[in-house]
Amino acid sequence: MLAKLRNYIKQNNIDLLLVNSTNEYLVEYNALEENSRYTLTKFSGSTGDAVVTSENVYLFVDGRYHIQADMEVNHDIVTVVKLQSGETFLSKLKEMFPKNSKLGVVAKKNSQDRVENLEKYFDVILLSEDILENNSVVSKGSVEEIDIKYCGLSREDKISLLRAKLSDNDAYLITSLEEVSYLFNLRDFSAPYSSKVLRRAIITKSFEKLYGKNDYEEYKNDLSSVSGVVFVDKKSINARDYALIKDRAVSMCENSEFPVNNIASMKSIKTGNEIEHYKECFRCTDLAVKAIRNYIEENNDISEYDIDLKLEEFFKQYGAKSLSFKTIVAKDKNSALAHYSKSSREEIIKEGSLVLIDCGAYYNGGLATDITRVFVKGNPTDLQKQVYTTVLRAFLLAYNTKVAEGLSGFDIDASVRKFFEENPIDGFVFNHGLGHGIGINVHEYPPNLSCNKFAKIPLKENNCFTIEPGLYNENYFGVRLENSCYLKDGKIQSFVKMNYEKKLIDYSLLSEQELVWLSEFEVI
Repeated sequence: MLAKLRNYIKQNNIDLLLVNSTNEYLVEYNALEENSRYTLTKFSGSTGDAVVTSENVYLFVDGRYHIQADMEVNHDIVTVVKLQSGETFLSKLKEMFPKNSKLGVVAKKNSQDRVENLEKYFDVILLSEDILENNSVVSKGSVEEIDIKYCGLSREDKISLLRAKLSDNDAYLITSLEEVSYLFNLRDFSAPYSSKVLRRAIITKSFEKLYGKNDYEEYKNDLSSVSGVVFVDKKSINARDYALIKDRAVSMCENSEFPVNNIASMKSIKTGNEIEHYKECFRCTDLAVKAIRNYIEENNDISEYDIDLKLEEFFKQYGAKSLSFKTIVAKDKNSALAHYSKSSREEIIKEGSLVLIDCGAYYNGGLATDITRVFVKGNPTDLQKQVYTTVLRAFLLAYNTKVAEGLSGFDIDASVRKFFEENPIDGFVFNHGLGHGIGINVHEYPPNLSCNKFAKIPLKENNCFTIEPGLYNENYFGVRLENSCYLKDGKIQSFVKMNYEKKLIDYSLLSEQELVWLSEFEVI
């Protein structure tokens, strides 16, 4: 495989070859059989890029995946580049390779926005072929329209809001799968960990049309017939598709300070129907998580794998159509890997084992739930209690933030980082963002709660997002406590009502105020 890649590099006269995890729709959770980066490196994380040179293979991963990448790759072949807090793939790439290096990029697997950022430093060569691509994969989609009682707005209502901003000869080209799914009230539950439909969309004053993978020629022809401008989002359109309308393309993003397109903004503010539906979805999610906690307590010699299978049974028992992402079941040291995904048959839960479970599901409305809880088999250690309680306190601090106008996820994330700095536990680190938006995709933007600049967009009424502080030590364990929430009347409200693990709480560390705050989660 490496010999083939290096020959490809030589044939195309490039210095570096970018190997992606995404498909042509730029999806986050791409199936491993369609994931070229996985084919090359055997790293199974949902994000991370590989770069191949004539001599080396580099895998770039952020703090969530440092340990997992080390465990999964062959270090004789792959060098793991561990991005630190504040570092990006692009900033590290610029540090490692000379300016104007010839960088080969597969056009259909990289966004136009990314290509343009790479072009500021590298001589980007757009490639039409991904020689690692598995062309035998066949989509078996099954599209269904969701009931308006779950979403609150018809497709006609949503599309008419867009059309009001269009001139007669102009068009919207929508290439984000969750935005297409949202606008047209369509879902597809056939693929693992997704409810999105694999469609692009064109909307003009006179028609709206959806295009599947097999409709590409019709899609190109319809785009060519648009005589006016074509509104696009460079972050969600791949470079191949952007080339079709390059001279006519205009950004959908109306605010230069926070470049979020108007469809994403509309989608991020949930309707009353969506909020009420989400409450029911999380009620069922709470029941599934409570059931798995009891299963762990009541059974001996069960493995991570057993828990994973049983939890999926519980989700379906309580009405889930599918899982919203691959469940994380991680015991002891594995729980220090923020996105551990093995669920091993060999990892047996014993007396004193700490178990982290990060899970979620889709229900009839096709919105993703997301929750993380940590349990312990038998009696916890003092260290387990100290770490758990410190993370719980961080959650309570963030959750009880009064959200005045203009407050952002960046501000809340900063307050939690300050809390951890003031309450350190030797060897334990918080190495990921505090939270993310949720909706049709389990990770959506906006909103975002992190130390990245894009989290500075102010939070808005009916935004839905997670709050998930964590502390991790690869030699011991990790604790992450995650509730999915929404903003209502300036107050953060939790969809999750699942209580915290009482035997893991050191109540002597809690203030009177924290005890009052905690009482909200004593109902299940």
